[in-house]
Amino acid sequence: MKKILSLLFFIFALVQSSELVAQVTPADTNLYRVVKFNNQEYIGKILSDDGREILLQTTSLGKIYILKSDIQSITSVNRESDFVGDEYRGTGVFTTRYQFSTNAFPLQKHENYALVNLYGPEVHFSVSSNFSVGVMATWIASPIALALKYTIPTRNEKLNFGFGTLLGSAGYLNQGKGYGGLHWAMATYGDRKNNITLSLGYSYLNMGEYSGNSTYQPGTYPAIFTNGYWQFEYPQNTVETTKSPTTKAPILGIAGITSVGKKASFVMDMMFMFGEKVETDMYQSVDYNYDPLNNPSSIVVGPVVTLQRITNSINCLIMPGMRFQKSENAAFQISLAGVIGYSTTQVSSQLTSKRYSFPVPMCSWFYKF
Repeated sequence: MKKILSLLFFIFALVQSSELVAQVTPADTNLYRVVKFNNQEYIGKILSDDGREILLQTTSLGKIYILKSDIQSITSVNRESDFVGDEYRGTGVFTTRYQFSTNAFPLQKHENYALVNLYGPEVHFSVSSNFSVGVMATWIASPIALALKYTIPTRNEKLNFGFGTLLGSAGYLNQGKGYGGLHWAMATYGDRKNNITLSLGYSYLNMGEYSGNSTYQPGTYPAIFTNGYWQFEYPQNTVETTKSPTTKAPILGIAGITSVGKKASFVMDMMFMFGEKVETDMYQSVDYNYDPLNNPSSIVVGPVVTLQRITNSINCLIMPGMRFQKSENAAFQISLAGVIGYSTTQVSSQLTSKRYSFPVPMCSWFYKF
């Protein structure tokens, strides 16, 4: 009898303890984003997890079971910041980009994107949590550039830093002789939907072309009598080959994005480029002398004079635009871009200047893969 009473008391205590645990353990009301290896994704609440599969409560499909062996990732999402209306947007791979420049937000792991512009395609891959690699090119794959980006998060979620590099080649159009690069540091303040980025960089460009300058040995060269005529005798010339100069330009960039609707954002991308190019010009005087009978007498070749041609320019590339994001996997962007510039060229004491401007409209299509 005592054993039966003890058993009943044990069962009663076990039931009471389980009810107590159920009372003090709140239900998980968080929303989760479940991504399968076939890139299908679901948003909902996890009702149960037995280690083999999870039961997910979704809005569109109701309750569904998903094998954990099919799941690539499970991440928590925020109703206020990750949704636009009733549509999930999340952080998004496109939030790392403006028009041409980037910000200090990283590409998340397994999140890559392609960008199709009117002038050519781009593709960018997430290598690690803070490092991405991309390729940018024209439609004929020349020129082509390698893009690298490294981001540095801080304890303040709204403040991030990063570094970027573009290394380009002229490709087969110029037998790979031309090259260029852009290296910059950036600081971004804000969240992924509303932010501003300040960047400082240094660029250089060399077309890789070679030119020849023909010069003569200075001196006086008398005319010669040949076939019954006096003729000028040209001195032997020397050809000096020089490579095209490198244009160098520090760059200041200001860019930002802000949401203006459920599926639209205003994007502003501005770059100020302060370029300098130094070229060498060679001059040499050649005078032709005649005798009183108007016959060639001599050629007088002066010394070689070398002058520097220094060109300084200030260019502002303004790229205001609108981005329309229909879903997390695709977006379209249009920019009414243009260039406003001013340049001066100085040769010795002579200075010339000019102003110029021209439009550069851009259309871009974003695709996540």
